[in-house]
Amino acid sequence: MEDYLKHAIELTKAQASVRVMSEEEIADMIASLAAKLKKLDSVEEPEEVCTCAAEAPATDAKRSIKERSIVCLECGKVFKVITKKHLALHGLDAASYREKWGFKKGTPLTCKELQRARRQKMKDMKLWEKRAMARAAAK
Repeated sequence: MEDYLKHAIELTKAQASVRVMSEEEIADMIASLAAKLKKLDSVEEPEEVCTCAAEAPATDAKRSIKERSIVCLECGKVFKVITKKHLALHGLDAASYREKWGFKKGTPLTCKELQRARRQKMKDMKLWEKRAMARAAAK
């Protein structure tokens, strides 16, 4: 039995368990779901590729990290955080992106506002005190 048909039957079983359905409704629902799942399965998803001009940077590297945004130097898009997923579209990871554009090794790829908020949250959590108390209790 095809996978899409199995999934359609499972979905219909779940629906029939929470409401009363006639045999005709069940058969129609299975046929409808199977057709839709088969259609979704046959549609090939295009591979997501960033269509950007990587030859020239969108802006100066030093000016790309702003108060409320960060500009991807590969494509010029504006973010609050440059994610691994976005960098993967350019064939990079965070370390290679920093190296390519001349950022220091530990520079966060987030806007300054978010950096400050995260830093403050960590200070408020005071994890170093909790760890010290846990070590003292363990002794």
